[in-house]
Amino acid sequence: MPSDPATPRFGANYVPSAGWFYSWLDYDPAAVRRDFADLAGLGLDHVRVFPIWPWIQPNRAIVRERAIADLLDTVDAAAEHGLSVAVDLVQGHLSSFDFLPSWVLTWHKASLFEDSTVRAGLKAYVQAVAGAVATKPNVFAITLGNEVNNLWPDSPTTPEASTSWAQDLLAAIRKAAPDVLALHSVFDDAWYQADHPFLPVDAVDLGDLSTVHSWVFNGVSRVDGPLGPATLTHADYLVELAAATSVDPQRPVWLQEIGVPGPDIPADLQAEFTRRTVELVLPNPKLWGVTWWSSHDIDRRLLDFPDREYDLGLFTVDHQRKPAASALAEVIADVRANGVQPVEASTLAAPVNLRTEPHRRPEVAPGSEFHLQWVAARAAGPVRITLPS
Repeated sequence: MPSDPATPRFGANYVPSAGWFYSWLDYDPAAVRRDFADLAGLGLDHVRVFPIWPWIQPNRAIVRERAIADLLDTVDAAAEHGLSVAVDLVQGHLSSFDFLPSWVLTWHKASLFEDSTVRAGLKAYVQAVAGAVATKPNVFAITLGNEVNNLWPDSPTTPEASTSWAQDLLAAIRKAAPDVLALHSVFDDAWYQADHPFLPVDAVDLGDLSTVHSWVFNGVSRVDGPLGPATLTHADYLVELAAATSVDPQRPVWLQEIGVPGPDIPADLQAEFTRRTVELVLPNPKLWGVTWWSSHDIDRRLLDFPDREYDLGLFTVDHQRKPAASALAEVIADVRANGVQPVEASTLAAPVNLRTEPHRRPEVAPGSEFHLQWVAARAAGPVRITLPS
């Protein structure tokens, strides 16, 4: 047996097999437990769950106790299957749909990030839900929301306002749930888009660890195809960018979302993509864990989703294990048995300091000169990224 093996966490983003997230409207405890049995069978140790903000707080003065009770039962169901739980709060954005309460829309319409009345309502919601789930011993993290920066085009904001918003609500989480991780989650426009009002520095300074979401439909799959080195190493690249941008050399990075979107990753290559991508990122010493998107497919009787969203599950809606799930289970079993040995790494200096020059983010985006240099160097082994001072 190797000495002192690393043991990264493995989990799934929980998409209910019956009714997608609409299932919160007609909660079925037995269906949730059947889904978690699927996931436990893969060797996963955690799930990330997504209550829907407007269904818990339909009016600024109302937090529905029945909805919180259903969420707590989901947490209990996870515990029954040996799974710990991370709870996301502001949904917000899920699978191309936005869910917002009526009290921030129509004649009440205001920026989620800049309006003080909305902020007050959100703090009440955050404190109520975070305080409730923190009573459960298997809840280990609370994330502010799922890719909250997806909401900004309809909610004007600035870097200063988005930072203040996240700081304020993270403080509310910590006050209500002082013994769990408080996290801030963004999708990768925060890393790659020049004028994006959510900044890399916030992704690595705010919250108790950094989170990244690796989706190869962001352009990286066009660099070299579904099994090309740029595509297979994009998760490791994002973990490296986050690690390099943090001022804390010990700060972990959670690969909070990764999946096999079509047509970028064709169905017959999804198992190989899963195995090779995960194996490539595992030796990264900053990696906290890998959480797959998603647990289950979306029933195609539900309408109006982008086509790629329907088939991202590790399981079908009728609980059949898919090739990506089998590949992931094999990697997990190997890690549990043998750990992950550290691998010697080289270094490569980025052309831009993402902390101080966010307007230059495209210089590290997929397909940029620096990204291609990193990919070429990565072929010989892990490559640590450094930022200019």
